Amino acid sequence: TIVLGLWLIHILGWGLLGLLWLQIKLALVAILVLYHLYCGKLLKDFKNDRNQHSHVWYRWFNELPVLILIAVILLVELQPV
Repeated sequence: TIVLGLWLIHILGWGLLGLLWLQIKLALVAILVLYHLYCGKLLKDFKNDRNQHSHVWYRWFNELPVLILIAVILLVELQPV
């Protein structure tokens, strides 16, 4: 996905990176990539029986990417800035 996104920016022109809405979107996507990597760490902690979080924490943690994805979709559709 990251490679195809960079390819699309390359095809459409790197000048797109000057658009504020796209910069915000890319920052949110970067946060989602970090979220994904952190989920891998949490999975490893579960495998090694080192979980230190409650089920409530995981429920809230699970909602974070949903909120970010909604923001990304709104940025793309509305292009507000």
